[in-house]
Amino acid sequence: MEKSAASTVLPLANGPLQKIRNDDNNGQPARPRRLVPGALILALTFYLYISVAFMRTSWPYQGLDDGQQQPTFKSHCVQPDALFPSQNNTELQRVYDYLSTDSFRTASIDRLSGAVKVKSVSFDDLGAVGEDPRWDAFYDFSAYLKATFPLIHAQLDVEKVNTHGLLYTWTGSDSSLRPTLLMAHQDTVPVPAETIDAWTHPPWSGHYDGKYIWGRGASDCKNQLIATLETVELLLEAKFQPKRTLLLSFGFDEECSGRQGAAQLSSAIEARYGKDGIAVIVDEGSGFEQTWGTTFAKPGTAEKGYTDVDITIRMPGGHSSVPADHTSIGVISDLITRIEAEQYRTHLESENPYFTQLQCGAAHSPDFPAKLKDLLAQRRRAPVSCRARPDHLAVEAAKQGPEIKYLMQTSQAVDVIAGGVKINALPESVTVKVNHRINVGDTAQLVYGRLTKLAGAVADKFNLTLHAFDGGKSEAPSSITLAASRNAIPVAPVTPVDEKPFEVLAGTIRALYGEEVVVTPGIMTGNTDTRYYWDLTRHIFRFGPGYDPDDEAGIGSIHTVNEKVSVLQHVNAVKWFTLFVLNMDEAEL
Repeated sequence: MEKSAASTVLPLANGPLQKIRNDDNNGQPARPRRLVPGALILALTFYLYISVAFMRTSWPYQGLDDGQQQPTFKSHCVQPDALFPSQNNTELQRVYDYLSTDSFRTASIDRLSGAVKVKSVSFDDLGAVGEDPRWDAFYDFSAYLKATFPLIHAQLDVEKVNTHGLLYTWTGSDSSLRPTLLMAHQDTVPVPAETIDAWTHPPWSGHYDGKYIWGRGASDCKNQLIATLETVELLLEAKFQPKRTLLLSFGFDEECSGRQGAAQLSSAIEARYGKDGIAVIVDEGSGFEQTWGTTFAKPGTAEKGYTDVDITIRMPGGHSSVPADHTSIGVISDLITRIEAEQYRTHLESENPYFTQLQCGAAHSPDFPAKLKDLLAQRRRAPVSCRARPDHLAVEAAKQGPEIKYLMQTSQAVDVIAGGVKINALPESVTVKVNHRINVGDTAQLVYGRLTKLAGAVADKFNLTLHAFDGGKSEAPSSITLAASRNAIPVAPVTPVDEKPFEVLAGTIRALYGEEVVVTPGIMTGNTDTRYYWDLTRHIFRFGPGYDPDDEAGIGSIHTVNEKVSVLQHVNAVKWFTLFVLNMDEAEL
């Protein structure tokens, strides 16, 4: 039996009682000489107002200190005890101690460096698996893994799903226990040729400089993939036999939607274990943040939604020596200007994990801003019920910077534009692609409605026909066409944080990093392969468990030049996965 946490972790707060107001005559009823029916109603209303006001000062409710209208924030950010495996196993202890040795560090550097050297790149325009030769790089990567982790490939069931998807199964002794599933992806984004000279160390070198391993995929996310495999290899070496089945699922096209990899892998897993057949999933995701004088661990329990919108304008062509007043490029520029002139509303829903982090900051952080705490207290008393009103708490929190603002706001980015073929020919067609990450509480329909309204105004201005999300596959002459991409994703279901899986995850974090680390749920602005795994479990955590306090915070240099990972961060990830696998094996869910 594991050392269990003493209390429930981070319960999301229920809304407080609503204050009943009488807005007539500033809340004060008239004093007529005799009681008429209207005055009677007003008198009763005043009586109810006074009664409720009295009850609110007399009856404490969850989140309030007795006799005061101030939230007890710690009651909404309860931290678990550090959780260690209870097994008194000398061989497991030896393996865990080995993770802190120079010998393991050196071997781990070699393994991750070698993985980075394999150019397992995915591209947006890849053809079918087996037909497009660019997929063949994944044969090289799976061969590297087989040579690097011989015990895993000898003792676990290893399946190839859709040729390159890798599914490892370590069957537990108790088939009644739902499996633990660890995820990562094999692929990386490309390295543009024109950027190679800007790298401090070549992008496929896997160079180690004494602190970092450099190269594409070093931190997104071959580090997590190698860390999970190192964990399992060492547990096999220690002769550990799990009670709970352990699955490793590695997709190969996460960077270009995951339809070939993760989508096929999740279907195979569901066919075997059924819906809600998995106990917990850990995939790549958010990590640690130092803010307000506190170190937070922020496992992602939610993801924003996603949609791309293509906007195409068709207008008559002709010779550029006799142009119309506005070309299609000029018209689409007008529309882009309108789109960017106003952002989506900044608002923080109670189910958004960042709301819990604010409460954790108010409860545990010495430098938590007083204004934020006051606004948070007001929100605890009276949640925002009218979307037309500004969300003052969200607006104030957003002042910390765009990384925080976009945890609470649907984003829009005009990322791609194409149009025109020759300098002396009027452009007959021009297209832009607008990317959106949808906030908790919003939907893709909000995006589509707003773009339809803006495009409609431009269509009227330039006498064009509007075709908005009507499924048309070809653009009509003199028209504006709006079309949503096929890879739209709704806002992810929010993982519960008041149940055992989060308790195990949080307790493992505090076991490794100390109880001064505050664990709070986080929200992902991007999307991982877990978009295909929602039916397998409610307990999905997008988390990078490696932490180096001297390393740069946030997502660092992924997807750009000089991607790298701290070796200390990587070794700590192996330690965390080792503890987590053992803790989950003992957990009673």
